[in-house]
Amino acid sequence: MSELTYRTAGESHGRALTALVEGLPAGLCVDVGLIDGELRRRQGGYGRSARMKLERDAVDVLSGVRRGRTTGAPVVLQVANRDARIEEVGELSRPRPGHADFAGSIKCLTTDCRDALERASARETAARVAAGALARCLLREFGITCVGFVVEIGGARAEVPETATADELRAARDANDLYAPDPTAVDALTAAIRDARQTKDTVGGVIEVRVFGVPPGLGTCARWQDKLDGRLMQAVGSIQAIKGVEIGLGFEAARRRGSQVHDALYFEPAERATATFGFVRRTNRAGGLEGGMSNGMPIVVRAAMKPIATLSQGMDSVNLKTRRPERSDHERSDICAVPAASVVAENVVAFEIARAWLDKFAGDTLREVRAAYEFYSGAVRDLG
Repeated sequence: MSELTYRTAGESHGRALTALVEGLPAGLCVDVGLIDGELRRRQGGYGRSARMKLERDAVDVLSGVRRGRTTGAPVVLQVANRDARIEEVGELSRPRPGHADFAGSIKCLTTDCRDALERASARETAARVAAGALARCLLREFGITCVGFVVEIGGARAEVPETATADELRAARDANDLYAPDPTAVDALTAAIRDARQTKDTVGGVIEVRVFGVPPGLGTCARWQDKLDGRLMQAVGSIQAIKGVEIGLGFEAARRRGSQVHDALYFEPAERATATFGFVRRTNRAGGLEGGMSNGMPIVVRAAMKPIATLSQGMDSVNLKTRRPERSDHERSDICAVPAASVVAENVVAFEIARAWLDKFAGDTLREVRAAYEFYSGAVRDLG
């Protein structure tokens, strides 16, 4: 059984975005409807550009699946671009501050930012969402649920109860196009985006992902490269425009004393049959992770997204050909992509949880993976 991994390929205006997923066990039921649903959610959300009306993202499974189930071979997922005009779009020599334009052009010794921006574009996240949604097919076999949502846009905040269940969060989130599970905050969040649009500006925000049903013991303290919190922060931090990631209390933990940071541990015999094996916490300040491993509580990952770097009003820049000061170029772009980023974060988190799951419960087939988890569950319950 190889490690669960994925790679993406494709450009914003290329023919397609592609994800190569390796390491899934054979026999896993692949729900194409689930993947397409996540791709549609990624395209939605208030504040998106006209590009989202043009594209109709849907996955095409090119390999590794037969009769609806994985074969154990690498899986190739493809999302076609309707706006596939990469050979026709012109050069861009006035880099947009905050985008990959400048650094990517200098890195590749060119005055044309097009090559860098096409790959750096957030359009690439369609492939990541497809890969993450595929991984969720594995997680739901074991009752693990991921929910991503918006908690802040442009300073306007949504209040989300810590005790909310996955079903409650999902229902409240899906009731509005801000993807915020707080109906009282929708007007303020919308106003922040509308104001940015009127001033030809952009706006960022904060997103959160909660993962329910993860048992204690995923991840490790043995190798720093395999610590689950580190993997999650790297995965979320690599999403375009994300500038900060925290788990649980995050930076707030630095401002409190230990008694107000750590989560006391209890044993409840009535909970022995759940994913916690009976070991419960009454608080979740650690965000479900201790020592690089899951502790049985919901995993909570939060991220800060900066405003989109493409401003219709432009910003002061330099023409890379002439070295003269000019305003930056304008590419078609969103005013706010925070709701979409919550979908991307939800799915990249799901992939890392699935990866950690298969590290712990390895097997060439889903049947073997299930048997490994059942053995572990029984062994934990028999401890002592």
